[in-house]
Amino acid sequence: MNLILLGPPGAGKGTQAKKMIDALQIPQISTGDILRAAVKGGTAMGIEAKKYMDAGQLVPDSVVIGIIDDRLKEDDCVKGFILDGFPRTVDQAASLADMLEKGGRKIDHVVSIEVPDGDLLARLTGRWMCTCGASFHKIFNPSKVDEVCDLCGANLYQRDDDKEAAIKVRLENYHNQTAPLIDFYNSRSLLRSIPGTGSPDDIYTAIMAVID
Repeated sequence: MNLILLGPPGAGKGTQAKKMIDALQIPQISTGDILRAAVKGGTAMGIEAKKYMDAGQLVPDSVVIGIIDDRLKEDDCVKGFILDGFPRTVDQAASLADMLEKGGRKIDHVVSIEVPDGDLLARLTGRWMCTCGASFHKIFNPSKVDEVCDLCGANLYQRDDDKEAAIKVRLENYHNQTAPLIDFYNSRSLLRSIPGTGSPDDIYTAIMAVID
């Protein structure tokens, strides 16, 4: 089974991917991870990607597709894969479809985990850190005294990328990128929209029901 996992930051894609990997016995393919691995391994595509990365430029879609193509030819992908973090644009989706078709493969399902922005903001802005290394979350793991570390008593702080303004920018970018992508896959009857506001187990059950 060949799957694509879509979802905004904080939707729980990583949690669900781990459950799906165990159940389906197929690997999760994170484009960031395989890009770094290709560069480190010195593959032909990795060397090409490194030229752009060293120059501070975005790696072109053609190179990313080449790296994904190399990864999907490895033995652990024989039974399928879960693509996470790619494609991000309609152009990338079209290139991916062409690449898979040449290899006699296709995407079976595109699972979109949907969570309202208000819920995502609460999840993503709730993390608070301490200089001692401890971390807390206002919803899931609150400190006993608000904004004070349980371990050392120091005042907690928020990283800049966990602050509301930064999270809103990330969510806006995601929606701008993903809305056309959702239309692309919906028009091909591949999109499976899953509410991402229940418990992780409930969300997992819903995912498995639509890809069964």
